[in-house]
Amino acid sequence: MSASHPTATHELRHHFADMEQQRETATFGMWLFLITEIMFFGGMFCAYLVYRTSYYSAFVAGSHSMSIKLGATNTLVLICSSLTMVLAVHSAKTNKRKATVIFLLLTMLLGAVFLGIKAIEYYDHITAGEFPGANFHFDENPALARQAQIFFSLYFAMTGLHALHMIVGIGVVSFITYFAWRGRYSDQYHAPIEITGLYWHFVDIIWIFLFPLLYLISHTH
Repeated sequence: MSASHPTATHELRHHFADMEQQRETATFGMWLFLITEIMFFGGMFCAYLVYRTSYYSAFVAGSHSMSIKLGATNTLVLICSSLTMVLAVHSAKTNKRKATVIFLLLTMLLGAVFLGIKAIEYYDHITAGEFPGANFHFDENPALARQAQIFFSLYFAMTGLHALHMIVGIGVVSFITYFAWRGRYSDQYHAPIEITGLYWHFVDIIWIFLFPLLYLISHTH
């Protein structure tokens, strides 16, 4: 270990041989966690596919209530946030403390924009009577309304859990941003930013699947 990186030496835990082994272990741990998340969301995707196959017409009707413009905007926002996260990791690896902090702040800002747009969508659906429950109102056809309520139940459950993961991600990024500002990370020690980036990209990828499944049903067959 080079003596020119005291921070890296300080961050090395006693049960690891070197910083590289510690980084690889942390990365492996994050991948294991993401596998459990894939199984969690996978169950919801399976439920979605079963009900979409059974009630395709109702799902198409429900999709008509989705704002493709807002959904596409949020997709672009998350793609940009993944880019800023990649740049933050690269900046940390090249000892650019100021750039690391800036890109992490931009990542959080874009995440907040995503949540703000999602809140607008939720408000529009709730005021239109499209929130599942006693006051749900969608169509005069009782059978279609019941089936459409399943679509909106899945919509709020899937996007709501996704939004919760985004909130957690913003919290974690704010935590590592503080330490980045304090100069904790360097080319020798940047594992926290790297594994947080993996989590952030995973959350973005989930939305990449949610957008066409929920918003573009009526435009595909």
